[in-house]
Amino acid sequence: MQRGARTFPSPASILPILLALLLQGCAARAPRQAPQPHPASERPNIVLLFADDLGYGDLSSYGHPTIKTPHLDQMGAEGVRMTSFYAAAPVCTPSRAALLTGRYPLRTGLPGVLGPESDDGLRASEITLAEALQERGYRTVALGKWHLGSTRPEHFPTAHGFEGYLGLLYSNDMVPPWVQTERPLRLYRNAEPTGEYPVDQATLTERYTEEAVAFIRASAGEPFFVYLAYAMPHLPLAASPKFAGRSRGGLYGDVIEEIDWSVGRILETLRREGLDRSTIVVFTSDNGPWMNLPERMLQQGVERSHAGSPGPLRGWKGTTYEGGLRVPGIVRWPGRIPGGQVSADIATTMDLYATLLTAAGAQVPQDRPVDGNDLMPMLRSGADSPTTRFYYFRGERLEGVRDRNWKLRLSSQLRDDLAPGAPVTPELYDLEVDPAEHYNVADRHPEVVSRLWSEMRRFASEVGAELEPNATL
Repeated sequence: MQRGARTFPSPASILPILLALLLQGCAARAPRQAPQPHPASERPNIVLLFADDLGYGDLSSYGHPTIKTPHLDQMGAEGVRMTSFYAAAPVCTPSRAALLTGRYPLRTGLPGVLGPESDDGLRASEITLAEALQERGYRTVALGKWHLGSTRPEHFPTAHGFEGYLGLLYSNDMVPPWVQTERPLRLYRNAEPTGEYPVDQATLTERYTEEAVAFIRASAGEPFFVYLAYAMPHLPLAASPKFAGRSRGGLYGDVIEEIDWSVGRILETLRREGLDRSTIVVFTSDNGPWMNLPERMLQQGVERSHAGSPGPLRGWKGTTYEGGLRVPGIVRWPGRIPGGQVSADIATTMDLYATLLTAAGAQVPQDRPVDGNDLMPMLRSGADSPTTRFYYFRGERLEGVRDRNWKLRLSSQLRDDLAPGAPVTPELYDLEVDPAEHYNVADRHPEVVSRLWSEMRRFASEVGAELEPNATL
């Protein structure tokens, strides 16, 4: 070959280059793919964040005008924000039992709130979300409020599928002067109390959060389940120095904004650890706001304004109006659940049980009634919710049922239209057009009242519930 002569690649050598360029161009023009079905062989991490007494209207994305919750709002924008999402009970213990078992509280034997001296607790025969996930090889930790048994080790989190625990075994107000008890409120590590007394409640949200972060970082590639049940905003309120006095929403706003910080801290940890797209994160509350404070609570700086807001809903904690059980519900799973969704379909905390177990490839128990349904098709594609009916319990009494848009309620509680001792007439609301339960239309739809009353009687018989003894149709 002469010096300076130009050489050219052969046709055989240039063919792979042209093919690569062609494929690259096709990929650049390809439309964005929809989230793909999740193989059962994969095991997503799960973070379940459970607030205490957080009202439907307490997040800015649910309408609060002064409390700022940018991390929760962003979480909702990146996933699904549900507007007809229900806790299974309007008070603490039964709501938590239902969350972890997927079953209405009467089925678990825990329809009421447990006190500090109660010997009752979650039965060993119940299969918790943590136990089922452990069977799939998950590492598990519970942080925060338990309230499913506190006097016997067999009722503790470590006896129900959680390999580790840090938190309070019951509500943060179950101590004098608010509750007359001789049992001190202790912070527990696993099954033993720590030496901290009294508990510094202002630091609980931060400490639980950092414990969750450390657990996530230590997972070392193993699938994990973090159950973080905040002590707040249950009264008495307390916020860390970084948040105290910062919110325009007063002390209650300080507490909510610290919880929002906690959510942001956990989400950022997942991103930095490369776990963001392999982790399902859920945020919700155990019941509505404690607006009907008993007089015993109004001590040591506790004020009525320290309770949250039901937003546009009627009622509050302890009632079977919407404000007692309808709560924020946000689910995020990048790449699997499309963002920007808002769903008004019925869904419940019991549905989380079946949803998360199915996503993990775990078996939903077949040897007992499980009331929750798998929501993942709805979350992924916007399909209709598989849950179309919800029962409103207050203790052992079944006070209402919702069937799609219709809600029937039979209770004398908070009924200003009834004279003392008078027969309890039905309330019927179309929750699609009247979520605030302003307009009782029972007299206009007697056939709906009759159908739903029959359904209430049927389900009460199934689970052994009481019904309003003075009801009349």
